[in-house]
Amino acid sequence: MPEFDTIVIATDGSESVRRAVRVALDFAERFDADVHALYVVDEGEVAASPEQVREEMRAALDDSGQAALDEVVDTADRPVTTAVREGRPATVIREYAVDHDADVVAMGTRGRHGENRFLIGSVAERVVRTCPVPVLTVRQLGERERGDEPPAEA
Repeated sequence: MPEFDTIVIATDGSESVRRAVRVALDFAERFDADVHALYVVDEGEVAASPEQVREEMRAALDDSGQAALDEVVDTADRPVTTAVREGRPATVIREYAVDHDADVVAMGTRGRHGENRFLIGSVAERVVRTCPVPVLTVRQLGERERGDEPPAEA
């Protein structure tokens, strides 16, 4: 049976990542693993903003990141190491996992910018293709799968 001592949860605070957080924390509980929660401020998003608001944009993204990390900490039943990094998300996630000797990276398949992707978000896809650490991708359930579908009319 594989052993998982360190799990990295990549979060962007989106609704679709919440299920990935829950699955990863369940995994951590089952294996008594250390948990790291990582939020990446996308340097491309910051660079694309007008220069006069760039620092405000970076600060707003840092605040969003802290809120996303706080949500993971509040959901967890164990200590969580948190980190906010800036860079290209897939690269930063991969490097963080390697630097922290992670046994698995957990992430959602669709984040804030990937809601219109067909199968898997571009960040998750890049991490899966390039990360030397196993990646657990968790998709958001549709309404029918969650049981949120309104009752059928008689």
